[in-house]
Amino acid sequence: MTNALLGIIYLAFVSLGLPDGLLGAAWPAMHASVDANVSLAGVVSMVICLGTITSSLLTVQLVRKLGTGRLTAVSVALTAAALFGFSASGAFWQLILWAIPYGLGAGAVDAALNAYVATHFAARHINWLHCCWGLGAAGGPLIMSWQMGGSAGWPGGYRIVGILQVILVVAIALSLPLWHDRADAVDAGEKHAALSRRELLSLPGVKLAMAGFLCYCALESSCGLWASTFLVLGHGVSAQTAALLASLFYAGITVGRFLSGVLTLRLDGRQLLRLGETIMALGVVILFIFPEEVGLGAGLALLGLGCAPIYPQMIQLTPERFGDENAQSLMGIQMACAYVGSMAFPPLMGLLVEQVSPLLLPVAAATLLAIMTACLIRCDSRVMASHASAARQ
Repeated sequence: MTNALLGIIYLAFVSLGLPDGLLGAAWPAMHASVDANVSLAGVVSMVICLGTITSSLLTVQLVRKLGTGRLTAVSVALTAAALFGFSASGAFWQLILWAIPYGLGAGAVDAALNAYVATHFAARHINWLHCCWGLGAAGGPLIMSWQMGGSAGWPGGYRIVGILQVILVVAIALSLPLWHDRADAVDAGEKHAALSRRELLSLPGVKLAMAGFLCYCALESSCGLWASTFLVLGHGVSAQTAALLASLFYAGITVGRFLSGVLTLRLDGRQLLRLGETIMALGVVILFIFPEEVGLGAGLALLGLGCAPIYPQMIQLTPERFGDENAQSLMGIQMACAYVGSMAFPPLMGLLVEQVSPLLLPVAAATLLAIMTACLIRCDSRVMASHASAARQ
């Protein structure tokens, strides 16, 4: 039963990742179809993130009301409806309208499943869970590139991913009997969390961890959204080739998260964080110094490979840093903070791309990486000092 449930959870994360790379891959060709400026992709992304922030903060209540399985099925169904809406949109305001259910669907399932796996399964599973997300995130741009090369165009890419989401909804619905006992267990665990939100935020290292989530998601979402535009407008790559090269960013994340799951047998979470940060830095350097297509593809792939362990390890370290009893409540807060990064920075990056230069994308990635690394190192320092002080007492 446990293995079957894990399989369904992995499947749910494939569905969570599938739509994430579509907008960035399609936007160079899509913006003219909906009569929108290039920078307005950031506005669509911002509306999606507002929905995810809202549902992330409501995760605990939603899990108690629906159970994790039903919440997952409803969330995937919302994203499926939004994708079909995107495919039929002929104006920018319609994209904004359909971005609302997309965001609401993504946020709750993300926070609920991350908290559950982090507190109930070994560290390798959180990495493989996010590897499944990467499979979906890498597959989405490939599907979009395929459709953009034919007569269906970008709407066809959204329709195909929408159909895949519907199939996943059916699979999750059929699996609901497997979730019953597990949902009750999560619900029971949540009731032990006694700290208020203000008390949670006062725990040593929590605010620094939140800042790390914000910077990481700002970096990942900006690179995912603007990589194709960076390649097309900054380096003269064709839109179809740019979509393929941009998918290497998500492919790097996918491969890296599988390898991270294996490396958890030898490295702890903090060591994996440092390794990922180093590889990310290498990817940024390559984007700066190798402007040819091969170099750009390699830089994006390495940047994704370095990103791979960051988010899963920050999640996996949450119970260790702050206690199992606080993990579910903190997960919702951390997810909301992560989505603030995903919401706030891509529109800013869009303005920089449009008004200054698309070549600023690697500069922004380097800046966010430096701030994130400093925050996470300081967070671990404060948490370890707090644990040592508690042990002495």
